[in-house]
Amino acid sequence: MRSMPFLFFLLLFYLLLDFYVFQAVKVVVENTIPAYKKVAYVAYWSLTLFTFMAVLGFYSLDSAKHHFLKSLFVSAVAINFVSKFVAVFFVFMDDIIRFGQWAYNGIVHNGSGSGTSGQEIPRSEFLAKAALVAGAIPTAIFSFGIISGAYDYRVRRRSIVLPNLPKTFDGLRIAQLSDIHSGSFYNQTAVKGGVEMLLGEKPDVVFFTGDLVNNQSSEVKDYVNIFEKVNAPLGVYSTLGNHDYGDYTRWGSQQEKRKNLDNLIQVHRNMGWDILLDESRYLEVGNERLGVIGVQNWGVKFAQYGDLEKAAKNVEAPVKILLSHDPSHWDAQVRPIMQDIDLTLSGHTHGFQFGVEIGDFRWSPSQYLYKQWADLYQEDNQYLYVNRGFGFLGYPGRVGILPEITILELKSS
Repeated sequence: MRSMPFLFFLLLFYLLLDFYVFQAVKVVVENTIPAYKKVAYVAYWSLTLFTFMAVLGFYSLDSAKHHFLKSLFVSAVAINFVSKFVAVFFVFMDDIIRFGQWAYNGIVHNGSGSGTSGQEIPRSEFLAKAALVAGAIPTAIFSFGIISGAYDYRVRRRSIVLPNLPKTFDGLRIAQLSDIHSGSFYNQTAVKGGVEMLLGEKPDVVFFTGDLVNNQSSEVKDYVNIFEKVNAPLGVYSTLGNHDYGDYTRWGSQQEKRKNLDNLIQVHRNMGWDILLDESRYLEVGNERLGVIGVQNWGVKFAQYGDLEKAAKNVEAPVKILLSHDPSHWDAQVRPIMQDIDLTLSGHTHGFQFGVEIGDFRWSPSQYLYKQWADLYQEDNQYLYVNRGFGFLGYPGRVGILPEITILELKSS
């Protein structure tokens, strides 16, 4: 098994990290009664044992059958690792200070003949406590993100002025969903609540911008009866994201992989979603119409299945709306070659499922990978909206960047 050497190295490294942080635990409980010491030691090493079991569980479980459990195991290991790594900083700082004291004593006292340089320099109780407190913070934050953030749906509203918008479409309410990732869900009731929030907004049209599943079409089976209730007077239109193609899992053959994609496309249709595979449609009200263009996934860093020129061919409308999963498509192709596309709707980034949003201030690690990673952007007369995602992937939670239902209102002036 190729992964065994890596697994061994990972566990060994983690064990060494644990032994190092344990020095802080020993300092903090040093002067407590023996029973408290025993409880602290057992609790600390039990967490280590759980982490080892989580790593082994991840490698032994079937992804298709135990996707949530595997993601929980990965998250537990990652959270524990990050927490210990933060704690290590303070323990290492203590060792640097102790080394400086040792070196100073060696130089000064050896020169004076006092002989005190051989004495053991105790660890700082303050830094030991700081290490444990600092290490507990990531655990608390990311655990809260799993318990509270995963399904804490938020409706985000924006108004967009499009001068060419026909008067009959003035005030058109668009709902956007993206990145459902049904294979990650573990709470049907919460998901149903999110869909009901969307329906409560009474949108005129709904657009879904890709990643219905993580890898396999079967993942959405238990949620079809929920998402098929998504509807709007002018219809529900969808497209594919990078995860929908099954590129991140092993298949017995290309035929099996293609069959999976065909099944997923059929799921869209069975739910009443009009899936656009490098195609276009018109929204019509009276004698006026808007163009809706949907491309398959096209990203600078990910698979480029989409054909924008094919999708937009012969579309004649005063306003054109593009559904394209990956926001990097906007700068790479849409703006350079399709200046008549007024609004592009994307997702993909999830806002990294981690960050800070306070008023107009937004920060997330996602911004170091994507120029446009969340909310509304404008260049000249073209707009891009990047949805933060309805679901989650990998880490089964969200911190700061919460799951989103987008409501866009189009205005002519």
